[in-house]
Amino acid sequence: MLKKLDLKEVGPAPEMNLEFSPRLNFLTGDNGLGKSFVLDTAWWVLTRTWARGIKAVPGDEAAKPSIGFSYTKASTGDFTDSIAFTRRTLSWPLKQGRPTIPGIVIYAGVDGSFSVWDPARNYWKNDEEGGNDRPKSFDFTPEQVWKGLVTPDGVTRCVGLIRDWVLWQHGQQAAFDDLTKVLEVLSPCEAERLIPGTPTQIGEDVEEVPSLRMPYGQEVALPLASAGMRRICALAYLLVWTWREHTRASKKHGVKPAREVIFLIDEIECHLHPQWQRRIVPALLKVMGELTNNHKMPVQLLAATHSPLVLASAEPLYEAGKDCIIDFDLVAQHVEVRNLPFTRKGDVNGWLSSDIFNLQEPRSIEAERALTKAFTLLRSINTTAHEKKFTREEKKAIRDADQDLRGSLSDVDRFWVRWSSFRDSVLGE
Repeated sequence: MLKKLDLKEVGPAPEMNLEFSPRLNFLTGDNGLGKSFVLDTAWWVLTRTWARGIKAVPGDEAAKPSIGFSYTKASTGDFTDSIAFTRRTLSWPLKQGRPTIPGIVIYAGVDGSFSVWDPARNYWKNDEEGGNDRPKSFDFTPEQVWKGLVTPDGVTRCVGLIRDWVLWQHGQQAAFDDLTKVLEVLSPCEAERLIPGTPTQIGEDVEEVPSLRMPYGQEVALPLASAGMRRICALAYLLVWTWREHTRASKKHGVKPAREVIFLIDEIECHLHPQWQRRIVPALLKVMGELTNNHKMPVQLLAATHSPLVLASAEPLYEAGKDCIIDFDLVAQHVEVRNLPFTRKGDVNGWLSSDIFNLQEPRSIEAERALTKAFTLLRSINTTAHEKKFTREEKKAIRDADQDLRGSLSDVDRFWVRWSSFRDSVLGE
């Protein structure tokens, strides 16, 4: 599991020091402050590859960038190292020898891309054991997830979701049972379970493609399903494919299967309905246990999110020492990163108005402005003084604020109880 990242003179801040918890790590903050960069860097320190080929290259030529890190594996303890950037070759040179194996690592990009690092297929202790024949990682573009991953020299690493799903289903293979089980775990709710339908064809194309049985009874070809369904189905497929190939390679090379999994997910709520956003985190903690029949398998999640529902969904799961929020904030034009205590906010509005999302009011901008004006008047105009005479200016301010509130608040908003009493006491209405 990843424990620390210490970034110096690389990324959006001169220095970023991040400490991760062993289970849930939510990366929060405004757009453009470095959450995706941290996920990319976390992937690199765990796998020694750059996801999607995007390498961190510091811009300041006078800087001396470095990436320090620490991660742990249950069987071997902590592994700590630091890599300095080499300006001449624009690279992060790795030290000789192989590092400790961190477990299976899966990175889901916000664009539909996936990267998989498998210790049984991407790791070897010396050149004689496998050498350069093993890929450094499996990096899928969105299209390759569906149609297959083939190397430039013609080696097929993965035939893709469409072919595998149909082959598994027609062959009644155990892989299809696993896929069905994973889809059920990742479903948005009991009434809208992801259930495979009968393979079908689209238009004049004779190739069969998977389908989903919709809650309203029809079967829809998976490529035509919603973006949220496609993303979750792609994740389910990659989980089944990764674990099946991992166990096969572990047996082939005479090594024990991995005992832990690390998920890196950028914008975990992407394309998901609020119903689904509330369930995705508990599902990810559960899914590997269902797939491997080892319900004690440790899972670490590093997820960038802008969703208060995702955070609210973790409230019943929260355990001190196992879970944390890592917040990225812009302070005086500098990016600051801090670990925030995971405290229960009660509801989504509580999360929206917390330090994480920094909204004064969990409403429209117009409503926020109207309420700010109204609260200012509530504090500044004293209605308790005996026989107080209110000025024309005070009454006009009350009427203006009342008009703004009527244009932006619902008729049943709880603020009306307080405001109506105040307004009537000033205007005599």
